[in-house]
Amino acid sequence: MGSLFRSEEVCLAQLFLQSASAYSCVSELGERGLLEFRDLNPKVSAFQRRFVGEVRRCEEMEKTFSECWGDVGLPRGEEGCPPDPPIPHLTTAFSEQLAQELREVSHNRASLRGRLRELRQYLHVLREGQRFTSWPRDPLLDPSLGSSRAVPIPVPPLCPCSFVAGVIHPWRVSAFERLLWRACRGYLVASFVEMPEPMEDPATVRGVPGWGLHPPNMAMSVCPSFHCHVYPYPESEASRADTMSGLHSQIQDLSVLEETEQYLAQVLDKVTLALPTWRVQVQKMKAIYLVLNQCSFDVTEKCLIAEVWCPVRDLTQVQDALRQGSYKSGSSVECFVQRIPTSESPPTLIRTNKFTAGFQSIVDAYGVASYQEVNPAPYAIITFPFIFAIMFGDVGHGLLMFLFALWMVLRENSPSLRQSSNEIWLTFFEGRYLILLMGAFSIYTGFIYNECFSKATVIFPSAWSVAAMANHSSWRWDSQPHREPCLVPCPLGERMRWDPRWGIWSLATNHLNFLNSFKMKMSVVLGIVHMGFGVMLGVFNHMHFQQWHRLVLELLPEMVFLLALFGYLVFLIFYKWVKFSAANSLEAPSILIHFIDMFLFTSNAANLPLYQGQVPVQTVLVVLALASVPVLLLGTPLYLCCRRRAPRTGPPAVRLGSRRGGALSRGGGAQRSLTHVDFAEIFMHQAIHTIEYCLGCVSNTASYLRLWALSLAHAQLSEVLWTMVMRQGFVRLNYVGGVVLVPVFAAFAVLTVAILLVMEGLSAFLHALRLHWVEFQNKFYVGAGYKLCPFTFAPDTWE
Repeated sequence: MGSLFRSEEVCLAQLFLQSASAYSCVSELGERGLLEFRDLNPKVSAFQRRFVGEVRRCEEMEKTFSECWGDVGLPRGEEGCPPDPPIPHLTTAFSEQLAQELREVSHNRASLRGRLRELRQYLHVLREGQRFTSWPRDPLLDPSLGSSRAVPIPVPPLCPCSFVAGVIHPWRVSAFERLLWRACRGYLVASFVEMPEPMEDPATVRGVPGWGLHPPNMAMSVCPSFHCHVYPYPESEASRADTMSGLHSQIQDLSVLEETEQYLAQVLDKVTLALPTWRVQVQKMKAIYLVLNQCSFDVTEKCLIAEVWCPVRDLTQVQDALRQGSYKSGSSVECFVQRIPTSESPPTLIRTNKFTAGFQSIVDAYGVASYQEVNPAPYAIITFPFIFAIMFGDVGHGLLMFLFALWMVLRENSPSLRQSSNEIWLTFFEGRYLILLMGAFSIYTGFIYNECFSKATVIFPSAWSVAAMANHSSWRWDSQPHREPCLVPCPLGERMRWDPRWGIWSLATNHLNFLNSFKMKMSVVLGIVHMGFGVMLGVFNHMHFQQWHRLVLELLPEMVFLLALFGYLVFLIFYKWVKFSAANSLEAPSILIHFIDMFLFTSNAANLPLYQGQVPVQTVLVVLALASVPVLLLGTPLYLCCRRRAPRTGPPAVRLGSRRGGALSRGGGAQRSLTHVDFAEIFMHQAIHTIEYCLGCVSNTASYLRLWALSLAHAQLSEVLWTMVMRQGFVRLNYVGGVVLVPVFAAFAVLTVAILLVMEGLSAFLHALRLHWVEFQNKFYVGAGYKLCPFTFAPDTWE
C-alpha cells in the first residue's frame, strides 16, 4: 500500500550472467517476478538468435504434449501447484521417451483393432453369402428367399453367374445400387443385409451387404469410388467352411489386443500424472530461452549481459535470486546486478491487492500513470462509490447490490467462480469490492433521500416545522381518512396535527420541486469541491518534481479562477440556506440571477441582494478571475524563457518524469535540457492548457448536474415501477389477492433487477466513470506512462 499514492522508484540495471548459470538465474528471477527485461537485439531476426534451437525444441514438445493431451482426454484447467522449471536435457529425454512409447502403443492398438474389425467383417460376409447361396432352389428368381430389397430379374439358364461379396456404409447403398444397375445394364441381382452388430471404427462400414452379378470386373471398378471393402468369396461350400473356421481361429488369436489395451491404460495413467506438470515446465523453459535471446554476449562470449527495469526496493532480492541461481547450477562464479544511469522515463509500478486492483484498473483504463505522478486510485476508493451512490440512492436497491457483492467476496476463492468462461461474469467478479462499496454507499444515500424501493421510511423523524406558516396565516393541517394531506384555513392558535407514520416530503404535493432544488444545488456543491480537490492534488506533483514555479504561476491562478467564480457560487448557496427560513422564504432572491449579473457587472432591482456590499464584492471576484487568466497563460512560458537565457554555472539537471507531449511536462520533470526547448512549443501547450482549464471549469460544473438528473430519474423510475406493478397486487386484500400477489411480486422483482439494478446501475457507473476521468483527473493527472511488465511465471505478481 506504500506505493499506491505514487508509483515506486524504478531503475535501469544490468545483469551479468555466466553462461553456465544463466538458465538457472533467469528461472529464479521468473519465479519471483521482479524484473522487466529489455531486448538488446532488436535488429536481430528471431531465427538468428542464440537459443533459437532450444525454443524450437520446446515448441515441438508442446506439440507432442498437445497430441498426448488429446489422447488422454484431460480437461484443460489450471494446475494447482505450478512446478519449478526443469533441467532441459533431462525433461526432454524423459518426455520424448514416454511420448514415443505412447505413440507406439496407440499405433499397435489401432492396428490390432483394424485387423480384428476386418476379420469380423469377412466372417459376416461369409455367413450371409452362405445363407444366400445354399438354398436348393434358385434364390435369384425367388425374392421371398432373399432380402426385401432384392430385385427379381430373369436370368438365362445357360448364363455363367459370378458372386462377389463385401461391405459398404449404409448411407451409400442406394447410390451404389443405382450405379451398379446402370454399369451392368441390369444383368445383376443385388441383396443388402444389415450387419447384426455395429463396428467400432467410425470411418468404415456398419452394414454387410451381399450381391451377385455378371460380369464381376465392372463391379470391382465401381467399388473403390464408394469405399467398398470387397472380400474373396470361395465358390465351393467346403472352401467357405474352411475359411470360416480359419477366421474363427484368427479372431481367437487376437486376444493380445486386451493385453495391449491394458498396457496402454498403464501408459496413459503415467501420462495423466505427468502431463500437466510437463506442460507447465515446457512453457517455463520456452519463456526462459526467449528471455535469454534478448540478452547479449560480451566479447569473450562467456557472459550474458541483460538490461532490466527493476524496482529499487527489490534490488537486494534480485541479487539474492542471482545467488540462488548460481548455487543451483553449480557455478563457482556468482552472477550480479549493477544499477546504471539513464535519461529514459522508467515504467510505472503500482502494487495492488485484491481490494485495490479494481479501482486501479479504472484509473489505468483512462491512462497508465506517468512515472511517479500522483495516483488517483486511492482517492477514487471513496469518491467513486460515493458519486455513484448519489445517482443510485435507494436503501432497497443498494442492499441488493451489497448482498450480491458480499456473496462474491465470501466465495472469492471458489474455483467455479474464478475460472468461469463467461467474460461478463468475470468482469463483475473482478470488481466485486467496487460493487460492494457502491452498494454500501447507496444504502447511505438512500437513508439521506429517505427512499426504500421508492417508499419513504420513518426511521428518522422529520425535522420540518410548519409552525411559522401556521402562526402567521389562516391555514391549518387536515389529514382526514381517504384524503390527501393538505393545508386548509383554520383559526390561529389551533395546533397542527401530523401522522408520524409518513415522511413529510413523500406526501407533499411539492416534493418534486423541493427535491429538484435540493439535488441541483447539492450536485453543484459536490462538483466544485471535487474539482477543487483535483486541482489541489497537483501540489504534490509540483513539489515532488521540484517545479516550484508552477505552484505560483499555474496552481495559484487556477485556484483563484475556480474559487473566485464557482467557489463564490457555493458560498451563495450555503448563505441563502442559512439566512432565509420558512417565515421569510418568499423574500429569498434568485442565486442564478445574481450569478448572471455578476458576469455582466450589473444589478437587478427586482432581485434583492443577499447581503450588504454584494455588488462590489462580486466585481472584485470577477476582476481577480480575469486577471488570473493571463498569468496562467504567460507565466510558465516567460519563466522558462528567462531561465533559458540566464547564464548557467553548471550542467543542466535532468530529472525523470512523464511527458505531456512536447517539451512541457505536466506530470513530471522535463525530459530534455531547457536549451533544446522551443519557446513556441511551450507557449502553444500552455495556451491549450489555459483554454482547456477555463472553459472546463464552466462545462465541468454543468457536467456535475448529471448527479441531479440521474438521481431524480432513478427515484421516479422506482416510483413508477411500484405504482404500475407492485401496487396492483394490493387491490384485493383476500385469499384471491394473495394468490395474485405472487406473480405480481415476481414481475416486480424481475423488473427491479433488470431495469433498476442492471440498467440504471450501469448508467450510474458510466456517468461516475466520466466524472472521474474528465472532470476530476483532468485537473492533475497526465496518464502518459506505461506499466512495468515483469518477467514472471505467476499471473498475479503484484496483486
